[in-house]
Amino acid sequence: MPSRPSFPSLLLLVAALAACSSAPDITSRLSPYRIDVRQGNYVTQEMVAKLKPGMTRDQVRFALGTPLITDLFHANRWDYVYRFQPGHGEAQERRLSVFFEDDKLVRVGGDVVAAGEGGTTEEAAPAPTARIIEVPAEPKKKD
Repeated sequence: MPSRPSFPSLLLLVAALAACSSAPDITSRLSPYRIDVRQGNYVTQEMVAKLKPGMTRDQVRFALGTPLITDLFHANRWDYVYRFQPGHGEAQERRLSVFFEDDKLVRVGGDVVAAGEGGTTEEAAPAPTARIIEVPAEPKKKD
């Protein structure tokens, strides 16, 4: 016939279990390290602010870098896509599209825009929907 545990050993077992439940979660410290993954063209607001209407493709490439996507069916459009996946957390994605007519810059669209009227140059968070930004033409000088 098996023997029953004594009262002091039972009390010790209950105290040990209670101590384990209040211990910090050790599994969160044992999770594997995950690196941050950056892919694509990183385009800042300062880079977009350098764009002016009438710029050539080479000038746009100098300001923004070589586009990640050039489509044969839409030769007048360049797409700059950037994706940042932190090791732990949600991925962030940015898109910028540059449109040309007659090999000259006409407009820019996406979720990275030039600094606003207030002169702030903080990077904008990715917007849920893309926007088309008209690049204002330079005023003509009177002779």
